[in-house]
Amino acid sequence: MSEPAAWPWPEGSSTGIGSLPGSDVAEAQRMILGELPDFPHLPELPGRGPGADLIGRGAGFLVELPVELYAGRWQAASRPGKDLRRTRDLLDRDVDQLTEQAAEFTGPVKLQAAGPWTLASHVELQIGGRLLRDHGAVRDLATSLAEGLATHVRDVAARLPGATVVLQLDEPSLPAVLAGRVRTESGLGTYRAVESTTASELLRLVVDAVGVPVVVHCCAPDVPLDVVRASGAAGVALDLSLVTKLDPLGEAIDAGLGLLAGAAPTLPQARTVTSAAVADRVRTVWRDLGFSATQLARQVVVTPACGLAGATPAYAREVLAACRDAGKRLYEAADSR
Repeated sequence: MSEPAAWPWPEGSSTGIGSLPGSDVAEAQRMILGELPDFPHLPELPGRGPGADLIGRGAGFLVELPVELYAGRWQAASRPGKDLRRTRDLLDRDVDQLTEQAAEFTGPVKLQAAGPWTLASHVELQIGGRLLRDHGAVRDLATSLAEGLATHVRDVAARLPGATVVLQLDEPSLPAVLAGRVRTESGLGTYRAVESTTASELLRLVVDAVGVPVVVHCCAPDVPLDVVRASGAAGVALDLSLVTKLDPLGEAIDAGLGLLAGAAPTLPQARTVTSAAVADRVRTVWRDLGFSATQLARQVVVTPACGLAGATPAYAREVLAACRDAGKRLYEAADSR
């Protein structure tokens, strides 16, 4: 296996995908630091409304490409307005809380933002249609996003000098973009498919600009692992329950791609979620792939299957605790061999 000198997380790690329920960012940050002490992240609270949602928050990082809400959808704007000010104010409050609560933290801290293809699939042009229809506009968006995220990463790194920043790019729309399944605004047609080389090229533009390890998160079926690998990302985050073909995942892992393994259900089940069940879910897939337990503890981070915005606060805490303890179980099992 060709692997990096070290993945940007400690062995036996766990983390969250990003979103949590509620609107109290101070409480959300306390929960994350308490339940995920080895690999915490900056919480996202979409329940606060526009500007805290995946697309609005992600578009807030764009430089010199302002957006606004129109008829409930985000679209390009002529100049920055109140919607963008609200978006950036929410982010500033979130980063302030992270700074206050994790000032002395040493270790990896994860930030999240929508990636260029997901933004292009949702943000609309002023003349109508989504940015995805104009490949020149998509490249401009990726360049703008890269600049904005590089500034965001530098800001957090300066505030937390003992921490190592990791960036997660959320790309739930990437499989649809590659397959030509993104529907036009009328719903009667679809935008043309994007070549995988173009998709990885624009992802790499962001990866190279931020200068920190990047994880590409996609909670949809058919995660394009070849595109993720070609982008230069350090890892991929996916929902294990949606993995139907093991060979591409095995090839990516063998090539050194880190895996954020979504193994804990995001909504309550008939039975209480347990760390043993979560660890077994990860272990089973890993065993089927044919890799060693020692390699699992180094290369894999245990996570919920996706974001937890739709969960109750109590269940969100339960899931994060189960992921934390599952990571410890997997590490201890590897260490005992």
